[in-house]
Formats: sequence, structure tokens, C-alpha cells
Amino acid sequence: MTKASGQRGVALLLVLWACTLLAILLGGYAALARTEGLQARYQFAGTQAHYAAEAGLMRAIYGLQDPRIKQRWIGDGRPYPFTYGHASVVVRAIDEDGKVDLNSATPEVLQGLLEAAGLRPREAGELVRHIVDWRSPPSLADEADSQRAAYASAGRDYGPRHGPFATVEELQLVLGMTPALYHQLAPVLTIWSGSPSPNPNTAPPLALQAIPGMTPQQLAAIRATRAKNASDPSLVLNNGTTHSIESVATLADGTSAVLRATIRMQPGQAGEKPYAVLRWQEGKSE
Repeated sequence: MTKASGQRGVALLLVLWACTLLAILLGGYAALARTEGLQARYQFAGTQAHYAAEAGLMRAIYGLQDPRIKQRWIGDGRPYPFTYGHASVVVRAIDEDGKVDLNSATPEVLQGLLEAAGLRPREAGELVRHIVDWRSPPSLADEADSQRAAYASAGRDYGPRHGPFATVEELQLVLGMTPALYHQLAPVLTIWSGSPSPNPNTAPPLALQAIPGMTPQQLAAIRATRAKNASDPSLVLNNGTTHSIESVATLADGTSAVLRATIRMQPGQAGEKPYAVLRWQEGKSE
């Protein structure tokens, strides 16, 4: 092999390496551009779904106060579907007055709720005591110490708040509360009604059973009346001023967004919004 041919071979090898490196770089840039394009489309779809869910929330706020009584929405958890742009939206509203208030419900109501959820009377009574201890100041000087000791013996590094529940989720910290039981109870609990007992006109089934003295016959009668009046909002009594609203928006490609908010209506106050947001959560549909 001559010197010239050897140099040409080295040059050819360098060119091949350069072409290979360039192909690798171009492939990497193409993959990066594709990934960024997919991310941009995903973010755009997520934004579309989010604003559609917000539209559902605003639609619920208006629907619950619609001056046309026959068109007014009912806060009993029934679905209200509609289309917004390219999204299908399903909205539900539940009157907070129909739920069990953790801070103001009587021990009898709490007992009835826990028994309706499947606890035996003795187990329910023990848990009711812990719930009341959590939300109430200690009545005796050494009561707080003994309650904290009970939590410590259960492996907790805290004791009762001795004050009102700040959120429904706080119930999970109460001694004796299990994840499964909390998951069952959470949809019918509130801290916003201020009522000692749920409103039977809008109470969900589990909360309805918590009302003291409620007999199977009364339950059947209430359910029958509510079913009869379900299609006529003008026959629904006391739709309430505070509602938990869930708005789920889904695009054709399956992208979805969920908004959950607790809204208190406050119409007629000059210079202020006709509603106040008490709680706001965003997330994806499960």
C-alpha cells in the first residue's frame, strides 16, 4: 500500500465516523423534537380539559341559583352532563347541609353514622368519643395528658387537636379511624354546614341513616318522596347555600381533568362575587 492510498483510507474512515456521528446527532435531535411535540400536545390537551372543567364549575354555580325554578339544579349528587368545546363535561353538586358536620354533629348523629357504616355499637361509641375529644377542649386538668398518652401508646407522636376540625381529611388522624372507614365516610362529611344533624331533604343515603330516630319506614318514605320530586326542582325543599361541586371534563383522546370545590352562595352583596370558594382541589379522573 502506498502512502497516498493509506492517507485516502484514513480520510475515508474519518468521513465515515463523521457521518455516523452526524446521523446519531440528527437522530437525537429528531427524537427530542418529537418528545417536545408530544409534551406540547399533552400540555395543550390538559389545558383544554382544565378550562372545560372550570366551565363546568361555573355552570354549576349558575345552575344552583338559576332564577328559573324549573331549570334550577338540585344538589343531591345527580350528574349534569353537557358539551363544552371538544370536551364532554359531567358535573355533580351535593348540598353540604345534607352531610354530617364533624364539628357540630351531635354524638348521637356520629354514632348513627358509624353504625350505618358497619361498626358495632361499642366500636362506634369508642370512635365517637375520640372524635368528640379531638374537636373539644379538655374539661379536666389532666384529661389532655391522658388522651395524649392514649395516642402515644398507639404509636402516634401527637394528641387530639382540642379544637374544630380544619378539614375533613383531618379525621384520618383521629385514634381508631382506619383508611377503609375514612374512604367510606368522607363523601358524606363536611365542616361547612354548622348543623347538628343532616338535612333529610338532601342527605346522601349513609348520612340519612345517621339522623337520630330514623326508622326503615321513614327512610323508605323519604326516598320515595325524593324520587317522586327528582324531576321537578321546584318541589325540592331547601337546596342550601353551600355545595361541594365536582366537574369532570374529558376530551375525545381520553385526556381528562377534575375540579372539586366547595362553594358558598352569597347573592345580593353589592361589590362582591355572588359566591365564595371555601375549598379547591384539582386532579385527574381516577
